[in-house]
Formats: sequence, C-alpha cells, structure tokens
Amino acid sequence: MAKKNLTPEDSDLFRVTIGKVRAVKSDKVLLTKDSKPKPFPKSQTVNVEEHLSGIVEFDVEKVSLEDSMSFMIPGLQHTILKKLRKGQFGLDAEIDLHGLNSNEAKRQLLHFLHDCVEDGCRCVHIVHGKGYRSADNHPVLKNNLNIWLRQHKNVQAFCSAPPKDGGTGAVFVLLQLSEKYNA
Repeated sequence: MAKKNLTPEDSDLFRVTIGKVRAVKSDKVLLTKDSKPKPFPKSQTVNVEEHLSGIVEFDVEKVSLEDSMSFMIPGLQHTILKKLRKGQFGLDAEIDLHGLNSNEAKRQLLHFLHDCVEDGCRCVHIVHGKGYRSADNHPVLKNNLNIWLRQHKNVQAFCSAPPKDGGTGAVFVLLQLSEKYNA
C-alpha cells in the first residue's frame, strides 16, 4: 500500500484530534492492589437424575414389540395428544437410543431432555427401537422409556410416532418450556 502524503492542514487536524501523546516505556500491565480480576460464574454441574420424580407407577402396563405408547399429564387438553400424534408441533431435536443398554440410554436420555428444555425445544423425537433383539420379545428399553418419560418433570405428553417416523419404535415427546422462555 502506497504511503499517502498528508497536507499540512490534515496533519495539523490529526494532531489536534488525538491530543497529546507520550511514548510507552513498558508494555507490561501493572495491577494495583485495588484492581481484582472480575469473577466468572462457576459452571454448575446439573444433576439430571433430579428431573425424575422417583415415583414408580406400578400401574404402567408392560408394552410389547408392536404396542404403541401414550401419556399425558393431568390437565392437558386431549387435542394436544392428537396434534402430537400427527406431528403438528414440529420437531426441534432428535436422539436415537436403540442398541444402548438401559443405564447408558437413561444417561443419554436425561442429558438430552435437559439440554432440550434449556434450549427451548418444545417437541422432540426419541427413537428407542421396537425390541426385536430383546429376550422373550420383551422390549427392555421401550418399557423403561415408558416409565422414565412419565417420571420426568418436564415431559407433558408423549406418544408413539407415526410409521414414517419410527412407528412403535419411536416416540414424540412434548416438553414443558423452560422458565426462561415463559415471559
């Protein structure tokens, strides 16, 4: 880039604009006793296990391979479940759990649901599989999910997905909005 020649008027204007200057003798920053670094908030680890109510519903029937599942918290309109079943809420996130053992699936599910609520997701898609590889055709993960989702404090409703979205091997879940999104 070529150096531009400044006119004496421009040079004077520049000097007047920036004011007096002094040479820097050291490039080290000295902190006085009064100047403390600003605190950063500690990132709090969230215990996602607390999101489950701990109440085990004994009246939850076991589901088999092709059985569909549905649940709705008391007080929710029945049209909500119909809209959820038809996929009218739009999906904000998705997770695939099939092939995982129960402990790993639970861990991933709870973290996923926590992140979804924090991010303001309203409707999520969870693939759990039908359980064809389970012993005695008893789908372990599907039955566990049926209980875990009922216990989760942020789950308002869930139902088996339509065939194009996994059918009885997946669910649509309607989540409660986080307090930070309720304005």
